[in-house]
Amino acid sequence: MARVSQEHLDARRRQILDGAARCFARNGFHATSMQDVLREVDLSAGAVYRYFAGKEELIGAIVTEVLGSIGAAFEAAAAQSPPEPPDVLIGRVMTEVLGMRSGQFDEEGDSGFPRLMIQVWTETLRNEELSAVMRAGFLKVHAAWVKVVEAYQKAGLMRSDIPAEHVARTLIATAQGFAAQQALFGEVPVSVLQDGLRAVMSMGAAEDQLKIS
Repeated sequence: MARVSQEHLDARRRQILDGAARCFARNGFHATSMQDVLREVDLSAGAVYRYFAGKEELIGAIVTEVLGSIGAAFEAAAAQSPPEPPDVLIGRVMTEVLGMRSGQFDEEGDSGFPRLMIQVWTETLRNEELSAVMRAGFLKVHAAWVKVVEAYQKAGLMRSDIPAEHVARTLIATAQGFAAQQALFGEVPVSVLQDGLRAVMSMGAAEDQLKIS
């Protein structure tokens, strides 16, 4: 019997995760059955259950992957000296996340990630295992952002009298809120978020300019 390559196994796992993500984003977690996932990915039950025991494992794997990608992006940013400013950094990461693998979440090529995110948050309130996955992912992203903020402070780009942990939580909330708006009120360009961040970041400079005038 021919051995199946790791590349083939990884591709099949990717196929299943992408199909499940489309189903969850489109119909919601509870309205989606494993049969829906099987039809979406056009695979047998045995082929899918070889990788995932059920919906809970699928959604947990999707959340872990997405949060891992976000955390890695911010960890890489923290290694720069200094990191990109918040408007550039958040804008870049949000663009990457919302556009992850075009068509992964929606057949028309639009990102269904914001809708999936709302579904995950809702399920987290009643599913302790998923809640643990989300908490671990959040802590990783938060730790990465703390490093970014500390780098800003060290470079003199941000006030150092405010705890980096507080700033990190606020910046994460900004990105989460923007994604939630995408799901609830329709998609808008990430540049809208970046413009808002630039305006907030310019408040001190604007005040100084007024004093000069």
